[in-house]
Amino acid sequence: MEFRGTISDAPDFDPSVDAETLYNAMKGIGSDKETILDLITSRSNAQRQEVIAAYKCSFGQDLIEDLKYELTGKFERLIVSLMRTPPYHDAKEIHDAIKGDGTNERCLIEILASRNNQQIQDMVAAYKDAYGRDMEEDIIADTSGHFKKMLVVLLQGTRDESGVVDADLVQQDAQDLYAAGEEKWGTDEATFIMILGNRSVTHLRMVFDEYEKIAEISIEESIKNELSGDFERLMLAVVQCIRNVPMFFAKRLYKSMKGLGTADNTLIRIMISRSEIDMLDIRECFRLRYEKSLYNMIKDDTSGDYKRTLLNLCGGDDDVAGEFFPEAAQIAYKMWELSAMTKVQPRPTVHPAPDFDPAADAQALRKAMKGFGTDEDAIIDIVARRSNAQRQEIRQAFKSLLGRNLMKDLKSELSKNMERLIIGLMLTPAEFDAKMMKKAIEGAGTDEHALIEILVTRSNEEIQAMNAAYMDAYKKSLEDAIRSDTSGHFCRILVSLVQGAREEGPADVERACADAEELADACNAESDDMEMKFMSILCTRSFPHLRRVFQEFVKCTNKDIEQIIKKEMSGDVKNAYYALVRSVKNQPSYFADRLYKAMKGLGTDDRALIRIMVSRSEVDLFNIRKEFKETHDVSLHEFIQGDTSGDYRKTLLILCGGED
Repeated sequence: MEFRGTISDAPDFDPSVDAETLYNAMKGIGSDKETILDLITSRSNAQRQEVIAAYKCSFGQDLIEDLKYELTGKFERLIVSLMRTPPYHDAKEIHDAIKGDGTNERCLIEILASRNNQQIQDMVAAYKDAYGRDMEEDIIADTSGHFKKMLVVLLQGTRDESGVVDADLVQQDAQDLYAAGEEKWGTDEATFIMILGNRSVTHLRMVFDEYEKIAEISIEESIKNELSGDFERLMLAVVQCIRNVPMFFAKRLYKSMKGLGTADNTLIRIMISRSEIDMLDIRECFRLRYEKSLYNMIKDDTSGDYKRTLLNLCGGDDDVAGEFFPEAAQIAYKMWELSAMTKVQPRPTVHPAPDFDPAADAQALRKAMKGFGTDEDAIIDIVARRSNAQRQEIRQAFKSLLGRNLMKDLKSELSKNMERLIIGLMLTPAEFDAKMMKKAIEGAGTDEHALIEILVTRSNEEIQAMNAAYMDAYKKSLEDAIRSDTSGHFCRILVSLVQGAREEGPADVERACADAEELADACNAESDDMEMKFMSILCTRSFPHLRRVFQEFVKCTNKDIEQIIKKEMSGDVKNAYYALVRSVKNQPSYFADRLYKAMKGLGTDDRALIRIMVSRSEVDLFNIRKEFKETHDVSLHEFIQGDTSGDYRKTLLILCGGED
């Protein structure tokens, strides 16, 4: 296998000379940290073991103990960890993950899902040697349920590595997985454990493809639908590692550094364990997925000697080249191929209430608002637990039975975000979208992000219904409102989208190749010509067709469409095209990112939060929740709970529909 690490054997290596250099660097008052980190990060792990032995022979001291004495904090942890052999390093990480109160499940998942048989067997032996205990027994004592069972299966280190694939068994496994999950009420977890825990990587990749044909959704979607908690996270990690180990680690590294604070243990563990295996591939996946080099992310998120050591392990800055780098195009192509194959089954979080009685609900709402004070709990319980169609029946019943306008009564009784959220739920989807467009356009500033979000994610039918609702409510066409409030190419993009005339249907392969060629040629044209050509294709073709276009674009240019948009365009035009591409690739993931941005940091963008929670609750909010958890390592429920309060929070959490 081709070497894809960043750390390799140093030429002209002399362990005795290195031992003396390290001894001198730690002699006397203070230590020469620069010499220590430069020497250790320029030697392979095998060479470091020779240096440890030479140090003991020359000076009668333990090098690791001396390093622990001289160094402190994260820098000490990183340097000392580099001195351990990979099996002993993994063994210590597992030991630290399960010792004391609480368990670091994510560490267990990361290591056991990503290591091959030999690495697991060596780690188990190292654990026994270092701690005099059996790793399997310790993990069994510290975990439970199906999560425990799958960890034990992985811990055997007996996955089939023969490379032989039986086509009949591929078909059978795909059928068995389907029968164990999507096809039945409840899930047969044992089947998932047996197949995903034992079959070879090549075999499972073929099983995943076959499964998608049978179930019409990806294995990842099925796992998100059928499983939960740590067991779900473990099975998703196994699938991700079967598909693409470097991409799995790129995601883990990103999560370790984004947001406030750094998960230093995760960062150290991955940078060390992959530096001699596939760090170059991880760097490529990282830049492809996050439009930023791993090098720069580390540089921005860490400091001092700790940062310098990590950057040495990283091995280079991929942003310097400014272009796509070796093999990244192949990864981008695979990502679009997976996007084209994956059929996401939209899952709502709000469903029609059983035994629904609109008259009883209308009377209960009137009672909740009559007299002194308002019974917000009663209002929330009815409005948030009914489908939109049922809410429209309640509106009608309220007027028929009581001669009153429910919307006016709610507005007079509620206030601020709570009022906006409840009123948003009571409007039809078309009325709500029309109102959100009006709010985005009116006043001094324009909320371009809201305009983009609505127009790139709605179907033709939804856009046409929104246009009619806008005209009915505001006596002006939505197109005219957009034209009067925006300008230039951004205006033209929005006007094109607001026609609600996007083509529908599957990809046309021949035409997709021609479209990809046209987009590739446009990248070399003047800025205006490029933007017009992008509009003529991105704003008119069906989403399945565009997935194929973007796949072929990688073939034509050796670049990914997302990076071209980021690099060649700017402002609202860039934001519109980028949102469109993200929505084509994975719409629930796009909405998950929008929700994250609405709540992260100081202050909350309540308008965006309300808009997405209301508009997606009966469409795909369950899928969005799962993407949120996978991308941001925190549940949407937790994020809403920490970022909102009172009745407003209570209503949002009911719409959210679960904690994941």
